[in-house]
Amino acid sequence: MHILHVVGARPNFMKAAPVLRAITNHGPVRQTLIHTGQHYDSSMSEVFFQQLGMPEPNQNLGVGSGTHAQQTAAIMQALESVLYEYRPTLVVVYGDVNSTLAAALVCSKLLIPVAHVEAGLRSRDRTMPEEINRVVTDRLSDLLFTPSEDADENLKQEGIDRSKIHLVGNVMIDSLMRLLPVAEQRSPQDVTSPYVLVTLHRPSNVDDLPWLQELLTTLSEISSQVQIVFPVHPRTRLALDQIRFTSPAHSRLRLVDPLSYLEFIGLERHAVAVITDSGGIQEETTFLGVPCVTVRENTERPITVSLGTNQLVGHDTGKLSSAIRTILREGFEGNSRKDIRASRIPLWDGHAAERIARILVRCSTG
Repeated sequence: MHILHVVGARPNFMKAAPVLRAITNHGPVRQTLIHTGQHYDSSMSEVFFQQLGMPEPNQNLGVGSGTHAQQTAAIMQALESVLYEYRPTLVVVYGDVNSTLAAALVCSKLLIPVAHVEAGLRSRDRTMPEEINRVVTDRLSDLLFTPSEDADENLKQEGIDRSKIHLVGNVMIDSLMRLLPVAEQRSPQDVTSPYVLVTLHRPSNVDDLPWLQELLTTLSEISSQVQIVFPVHPRTRLALDQIRFTSPAHSRLRLVDPLSYLEFIGLERHAVAVITDSGGIQEETTFLGVPCVTVRENTERPITVSLGTNQLVGHDTGKLSSAIRTILREGFEGNSRKDIRASRIPLWDGHAAERIARILVRCSTG
């Protein structure tokens, strides 16, 4: 039995690490790890492998950046020869990045079964490249591992064979629970509470330069009330250079380099609030009980809104400012720590990868 894992970007690493570990604990299963190189900067890739305790990839395809079509095509072309070489029993893909879609497409042509970890999530916004990746990957996959009941319902409504769907829980929470005690000791020493943590990287926020300028102006204004720490994604850094943004002298908006996984969740754990456009961070803040303000019109993780601490503000800086003022006025402790609702989300318990491993091993041998 030979299971091959395909990862390409930072969100994949947090999902793959516990699955690789759980399969290893299930006995003599050959595992191969292929890194497409979609994220290639050391701050976005190498350090995550180290901190998550992942093995070195068997191969790094080194595809780098490009348009969605260029990147997806480059991954498909490179991965095809890899799959001919390794001939796996089954391929596991993660999340919704271009590497995920590319691997599913190549496997479907080669008649290699595909398992999709984090299946069934839907924003119903086809302008998001990730939404296209999710829908197509789920259509091509043979095993669909879902993080929550709403994902199951999405797949059923789309006519997916129910025998393919397995509700296993959230593997992101597996990594978070395992490493949170270590992360508590790793947050940057020069950041003092209270602070708001910010992450922005989606095209809807960083490619629209006038909107990005307006958003940064609002963040500077909010920083008069509370310190803001903003680790800047490489994609976002390019956009900031284009608009020649510099933080005003009086501002407490701190732009910092990308953080490692441990440093980031250490900061996330103690933030007054998090402002983000990341799906994974919506999940992490829900589990941690940290108020989350999402700068998007929609989310593929609606359970974080209905059962968590997340609220959507869209492209409305007034709503963003109001949300942060409310959080600050009500106080951090009173706002969320006394009501951590993530305990109500079934199977967000740190054991999702174990459930995945049992099913993968059973299906691969059966």
